[in-house]
Amino acid sequence: MISVVHSSADVPHPGSLDLNLLVTLDALLEEGSVTGAAERLRLSAPAVSRTLGRIRTVLGDAVLVRAGRNLVPTPYALELRPRVRVLVEQARTVLAPQPAADPAELTRRFTLQANEMILTAFAAQLIGTVSRHAPGVVLRFLPEASEETPALRDGRLDLEIGVLARPEPEILVEPLGGTRLVGVVRPGHPVLEAVGQGKRALARAFAAADHIGVSRKGRVHGPVDERLAELGLRRRVVATLPSYTAALFLCRETDLVCLTPVGAAEHCPAALGLCTFEVPVSLPPLDIGMAWHPRDDADPAHRWLRDRVREVWRSAPDPAGRP
Repeated sequence: MISVVHSSADVPHPGSLDLNLLVTLDALLEEGSVTGAAERLRLSAPAVSRTLGRIRTVLGDAVLVRAGRNLVPTPYALELRPRVRVLVEQARTVLAPQPAADPAELTRRFTLQANEMILTAFAAQLIGTVSRHAPGVVLRFLPEASEETPALRDGRLDLEIGVLARPEPEILVEPLGGTRLVGVVRPGHPVLEAVGQGKRALARAFAAADHIGVSRKGRVHGPVDERLAELGLRRRVVATLPSYTAALFLCRETDLVCLTPVGAAEHCPAALGLCTFEVPVSLPPLDIGMAWHPRDDADPAHRWLRDRVREVWRSAPDPAGRP
């Protein structure tokens, strides 16, 4: 039902548009009674009577006139009745909630942003699910930007998945889960000899090794350095790379140590023949979430995609690297 809002504002100019008048006029013509129209619209009879007065002023026609105890429509009102009915039905259709998306009928391209470690642990399942249920949907993945950008706000991006540092104030964010980091080295690396000798021994071996940092912004220092400093230890970062994949390939060819998310560690290091170990210091978790612009929040197709992301993320084996 379309709600009718009445105000004490001045009677509108005959050329102005007020959809509330159409709704009331439709009810009056259908019921042939102010009381009946009021009951149908869940309003008081005086309110409907006042609106009838406004309708008469706008149309320049009495619309309904008394004939004994009843009201009868004027010839002009009879002419208007089918047209008013069509307009009100169209308005109800326009104002009705959007139906749920039918994935089989969707034809859409979505642009998503995520780093390659998240994609390694997650993209295959998402692409498979979307392809099975919505063959007309294309997923376009973009790498993480080198700096914060208003891509969601500008409409260049539909969904961002990852560690969401500082999204714009209006951006909607939903947490997906937390991930922790593990160490990665080549087989036979000296640091592996300290595994099993206690956390303190492993921490010393870990700090003594040369490290690769992974940072889109080239940062060398991070939480791991702060935790090592509390133990009186310091590591040496000899290089920083913007990509976990590139860092893992470098680990395979050198004695460098790299840190990578647990979920990704189940895929890339194993494929490259690398070894993983628990980092010997306590690190804060990396919170993974998905973000989108409010313009897409109620869109049935976008909502369907978010449901699939949530579903795949939670059903994949340890997708976020939860301990």
